[in-house]
Amino acid sequence: MPTLGDVAEALGLTFRGDPSLSLNRLAPISQAGVGDLSFISQKKFAKSLATSGATAVVCPEDWVGDFSGAVLFSDDPYADFARVTRLFDNRPAPSGRIDSGAMVAKTAQLGANVTIDAGAVIAEGVTIGDGVWVGPNAWVGDRAVIGAGTHLRAGVAIYHEVIVGQDCLIHANTVIGSDGFGFAPTRAGWEKILQLGSVCIGDRVEIGAGCAIDRGALEDTIISDDVIIDNLVHIAHGVKVGRGSAIAGQVGFAGGTELGERCTVGGQAGFAGHLSIANDVHIGGQGRVSRDVAEPGHYASGTSLMPVRDWARNAARYEKLADIAKRIDTLEKLLSKEDNTAH
Repeated sequence: MPTLGDVAEALGLTFRGDPSLSLNRLAPISQAGVGDLSFISQKKFAKSLATSGATAVVCPEDWVGDFSGAVLFSDDPYADFARVTRLFDNRPAPSGRIDSGAMVAKTAQLGANVTIDAGAVIAEGVTIGDGVWVGPNAWVGDRAVIGAGTHLRAGVAIYHEVIVGQDCLIHANTVIGSDGFGFAPTRAGWEKILQLGSVCIGDRVEIGAGCAIDRGALEDTIISDDVIIDNLVHIAHGVKVGRGSAIAGQVGFAGGTELGERCTVGGQAGFAGHLSIANDVHIGGQGRVSRDVAEPGHYASGTSLMPVRDWARNAARYEKLADIAKRIDTLEKLLSKEDNTAH
């Protein structure tokens, strides 16, 4: 386990306390005890320091108050907390070997220090970079490319010719490169449109569990560098997600929509197809995005929670809005005529 001095050095922070002090784990301030390192990221929680049993805390110097334990002085405690989690990393390490229960095609090209776990399948013509970890029962389809340092967790499916960049993390049971939802209506029924594009994932992308990212119909679906995607997100064919954007759980994108750089999307938001969203746009949870957004800023839609009786009354009024608007227009015109007559 790291010492106080180790943490201070790793984060580049000044501190108060014994540098040899051993820190056993990270813990929330309300539960921290002897040997625990905690943090305060909002000033309103600083008062809890006075009664905390934490051995050490990360926070700004002017929030310390009566806390008697060790302190790592930080102007950005949440970001420094994120960095310090790496010193307490408890995730299993890759084995650096190919399990005897994995199936690897003879035409696959494997880099150095690759881990391929039991039940994984590496198909024909696949290229896998150095240090890649393919988890148990994962599948990498024909001619796919997996960049160096990328980890595919259990059950991930990478379809043919998909490209995944370097240092990505794709969580369990996510599917990348499945067919987009393309069908042409005919008198005889639905005629499937073969999805001839692919998916291109940039570098340092993290994709949560149970996501589905469809391949393009003709153009590739593109997820740019440094994008983070939560669990249970669906990204349809031909969507483009700009660099550094963040997408929360249960969001859905219809085909062809382009999300700009550094955008954030709240949970359960939905996007209609073939929209263009500018850079630095922030969509609130359950936002219904049905038209282009040309200007950066914060956007929201929908109604907040209310008692069901109030909601029912408001919903009934909502259905009459078009008629009310017409009546208001008529009244305004009448009033305008009266004013003109009076003058």
